[in-house]
Amino acid sequence: MDATSSQHAGSTTFDERIDKMHGRDRMGAVAFVAATWIAMLFTLFTVWPYITVPGIRAILAIAAALVLALNTAAIIAMLRHYGDDKHFIYGLDLKHLDEMRKRRG
Repeated sequence: MDATSSQHAGSTTFDERIDKMHGRDRMGAVAFVAATWIAMLFTLFTVWPYITVPGIRAILAIAAALVLALNTAAIIAMLRHYGDDKHFIYGLDLKHLDEMRKRRG
């Protein structure tokens, strides 16, 4: 799956560009997960005093935990996949971006 890596093995600037794009995507994904956790926990603790039925509280807490756990696991899996195939994924993007720049002049 590392199709473009072999074509650009000697180009350190191409690899640096791939690493830079990958790093930005990683930071965005980590920021998204952190924002999701903050928003979910803020919402949970804000509405908690207004919920008086213990069964509803349990359902709310379990649902929030499941959403946070599954969302975090999905983002971690995505980051691993992007890390494994970053030369293929970002290489194609960079090739298309470079081609668009050439056409513009």
